[in-house]
Amino acid sequence: MSAPVRVRGIYATALTELLLDAGHEVVDASPPIRRRFDEEFGNAPPDVRVETTGDRQGVGVHGDPDAVASVRERLRDVGVDALAWTDPTPPGTVLDGEVTETLGDGAVVALRVGGGDGGAESGGVTTAEGYLPYEAVDDRVETGDPVRVQVRESAAPWTAHRPELDGSVRAGGELVALEPGSGTRVDVRDDAAARELAGMLDLLGLEPPDEWRAAWKPPAVDADTEELEAGLERAVAAAEGLEDAVDAAGGVGVLDDAGRLRDEPLASPDAGAWVWFGRESRFALDDRRREAAATMPGHHRVKAGSADASSGVDLAEALCEPDPDAPFPFGVVTDAFGPSEGDAIRLEHGKPDGRLITLGEATVTAVDADGSVTVEREMTGGGTYDGLNVPREAGDVAETSLKEGRWWYPTTYRGRDGTVRGTYVNVCTPVEVFPDAARYVDLHVDVVKRPDGTVERLDDDELRDAEAAGDVPEPLAEKARGVASALENAL
Repeated sequence: MSAPVRVRGIYATALTELLLDAGHEVVDASPPIRRRFDEEFGNAPPDVRVETTGDRQGVGVHGDPDAVASVRERLRDVGVDALAWTDPTPPGTVLDGEVTETLGDGAVVALRVGGGDGGAESGGVTTAEGYLPYEAVDDRVETGDPVRVQVRESAAPWTAHRPELDGSVRAGGELVALEPGSGTRVDVRDDAAARELAGMLDLLGLEPPDEWRAAWKPPAVDADTEELEAGLERAVAAAEGLEDAVDAAGGVGVLDDAGRLRDEPLASPDAGAWVWFGRESRFALDDRRREAAATMPGHHRVKAGSADASSGVDLAEALCEPDPDAPFPFGVVTDAFGPSEGDAIRLEHGKPDGRLITLGEATVTAVDADGSVTVEREMTGGGTYDGLNVPREAGDVAETSLKEGRWWYPTTYRGRDGTVRGTYVNVCTPVEVFPDAARYVDLHVDVVKRPDGTVERLDDDELRDAEAAGDVPEPLAEKARGVASALENAL
């Protein structure tokens, strides 16, 4: 049996089926999962935690490094358009950084997360940004101050959020943490259970290191004495390891023998990864989920669109037995949740390295039940259109034709008088049109048709580089090249 995994969120049923089939032990299962599977789910602390991201676009995978690597690869194999990236700031990581900006409630910190080419720091050092709330530090911080911080909550690379940081260091796992302080803290609501846990240290004969205290977590209420003892032993070992790492590093901002700031985290108890699911992957997860529960066509595709849409799926599946062979009801979904003609939606342009670029907000001018959505943007003047070598003039209109599930989409630019100034065709993962945004990941290679009718294929070199870097798996890269070739011939 492989490492125990805990799964939460809208993909939980499908991923539980997937991970059980791969030989993983799924633990701490939610009540719906327990009802859907004929399995005995244990309550042992997981080695890996898989949780749906706040925007429902994918999952975070965090825990034991070897187990995270195994689960990450299994999830990336879900579909051709599933993409995965290492999390440079998994929760629990201790790093040195520098305050780069002060905001109303906290500070932005540049974190030195490791060496590498193309890093934001000179010398090839890679940096990431984190957010440090003022309430999480004892002293006032100003721009330019060196700080030592621990990651409390990480953030997916495609979101606008920064990892949240803390100025104090904690250690531990699912049952108990150790934190600076004295006495014992119990984070449970049951008074009787709290009193029992408060005396557990004396019962077990274990003492935290000096200047640390135990903080029992809610799952400890249901754990037996053996599990509590093992959890506390792990927490003590982790705290001692953090102390050793911090002591070895010296003070914040201390230079190494070469006169440079530390390039790596001081301690990384856990590893992490982020996995984004494209449209084909969501439908593949539908098939997995269908093995355990009634599942409508496009179950995960609809749930990924909005919280309201997610609730609508639950209601529909509870009221009637869905036909697994029915087509995806795009028209019904858009009628209920949007977008509709006249709405504004964002064009969310994902990049193969995990970043997300919003191309702007566009107005929906047409929606068809077959999955076609047309949007328009009015352009500002200045510069030229990429790949077309045509000046961009104020008043130009960009008309983008999106179609749910298609591996490409064209944008035609027209002047005020309606003259076509060129067409740019993006090759991408299958388009998804959500209520407030159209989402995809750009696959670099593009095809343009200029005003004189000439057709040119662009950026094959960027696709090759992304493939070599591991950002675009080979099957996805080959699909992109095939789509680009078909577009060249068609235009």
